[in-house]
Amino acid sequence: MKNKIEQAIIDFVKGGDHSDTTVLDNVLHKDFRVTNNGFMGTKGVTLIDKETYLSNIKKGVFGGLPREMTIISIDTSETIASVKLQLESNENSFVSYNSLVLDVDNEWKIINNLAVVQPKK
Repeated sequence: MKNKIEQAIIDFVKGGDHSDTTVLDNVLHKDFRVTNNGFMGTKGVTLIDKETYLSNIKKGVFGGLPREMTIISIDTSETIASVKLQLESNENSFVSYNSLVLDVDNEWKIINNLAVVQPKK
């Protein structure tokens, strides 16, 4: 089970790194949301749905930068999982909490991405 969860996370990160919306569409649950507090310097909480997220990836609003990924922890309970990641790019440092569900197709899908992004100075 953990191998499939890890692969979903790898696909999510690499899909973002390479702006590959096909990979992302396959690994993201239909009800996927990005939840961010202080998104791109804004105040407060920002929610981004799957359609908007994929559109922003296509447009180059975000994504497209290679990142080094370290999985810090994976916690599972039957059909749900939580994964904490540390991501580093040339421009940013990320801490990312990802919630996954075992979907009706018996594949692990990311349903929520909660991240803190700190620009490198």
